[in-house]
Amino acid sequence: MATLTEFQSSSVEMGEPSRRTPIFVALHQSGLYGRVARRKLLLSKRHMTACLEFAKRHLKYSETMKNKIHWSDETKIGLNARCHICGKLGTIPTVKHGGGSIMLWDVFQLQGLGD
Repeated sequence: MATLTEFQSSSVEMGEPSRRTPIFVALHQSGLYGRVARRKLLLSKRHMTACLEFAKRHLKYSETMKNKIHWSDETKIGLNARCHICGKLGTIPTVKHGGGSIMLWDVFQLQGLGD
């Protein structure tokens, strides 16, 4: 998957500078339309099953045991905008790395936030 800007810059690098409109028309004639890439969690069925089994195993903890549990989680937040892609409907894009992001991590328990 490539963006219209990437197509234009590659044509300039090949020594054939062109405007965006002819590239846009050629892509549409080929059946390629611009879309915004949908974000989807990368969780497999195995991950979801493991989380459910963990929750079922720990349902019957006593109150004193529940007070000792520390829950932690982390998330990655990207600092770049939505990604516009150009491709046929139903094709699966590859995972591209790069851009800025931050990782957040936190822990909490019954008494409040952790240290």
